Amino acid sequence: MNKLGMNMFVWTMSMDEDLSDTFNFLKENGFDFVELPVNDVSLDKWHRIGQQLSELGIGVQTCTICGPEHSLISPDEAVRQASVAYLKQVVDCSRAAGSSILMGPVYAGFKEFTGKPATAEEWNWSVTGMREVAEYAQTQGVTLAIEYLNRFEVYLLTCADEVIRYVEDVNHPNCRVAFDTFHANMEEKNIGAALRKCAPYLVHVQISENDRSTPGQGHINFEEVFAVLQDVGYEGPIAIEAFGPNPPELASATHIFRPMFESPEQLAVDGLAFIKSKLAQAVPVGSDE
Repeated sequence: MNKLGMNMFVWTMSMDEDLSDTFNFLKENGFDFVELPVNDVSLDKWHRIGQQLSELGIGVQTCTICGPEHSLISPDEAVRQASVAYLKQVVDCSRAAGSSILMGPVYAGFKEFTGKPATAEEWNWSVTGMREVAEYAQTQGVTLAIEYLNRFEVYLLTCADEVIRYVEDVNHPNCRVAFDTFHANMEEKNIGAALRKCAPYLVHVQISENDRSTPGQGHINFEEVFAVLQDVGYEGPIAIEAFGPNPPELASATHIFRPMFESPEQLAVDGLAFIKSKLAQAVPVGSDE
């Protein structure tokens, strides 16, 4: 059975607020885990949040992005070394919170561009650094789930073929793939085919609609997505990721300028019901049923 979760971005970027009511709401409405954005490396904070969620009986996964000061493809060797050290700290925070999966575009700086395709040198810098992070993550019981993004957010990994090649080059069992339907919808010729390619390395799936609002209320072909997941026997975690007009700093970063759902809580409830219905109805690709 797939564990079903909710990314906290629709409520917060920092996790500094008292989110007790939200955690209780998600637990009461059937979520198995929450996906926590790690944007600072205060171990005490993540221990506290992890303990709170453990007492509530809800699981934890973590996600993060890296700014230019923590980019594994920086031409500055000192920045690359600092990036490796920082990602190891994020791994520590993930473990402190009780997470065994840390996902995100951790291979490069978010929205940092050169105006050119990635070079072989940039690729090798990132692969080398990520291998060191993966080796450390293994000692902490954490698996890195590498997420490719769309071309407007990164330029190193923007499709399934690239993320697969990257994971194969890192060549470490604790470096695997996360698949986000929003980015795939923008970058792939066929979402189902891309997802199938990722299957041998897949450890996390984010269900995200084409407009970043309630899953099932946009145009992504989720019938195909869930059919492929069933076909390949995927039993890993599935999380909803959505964005709204709050928090303002995240809305600005994701270019969300209009409300597209009643409330984060309504989105969560409707999104979970949608995912459960698709899991129940999914027919393997090629089936006659």
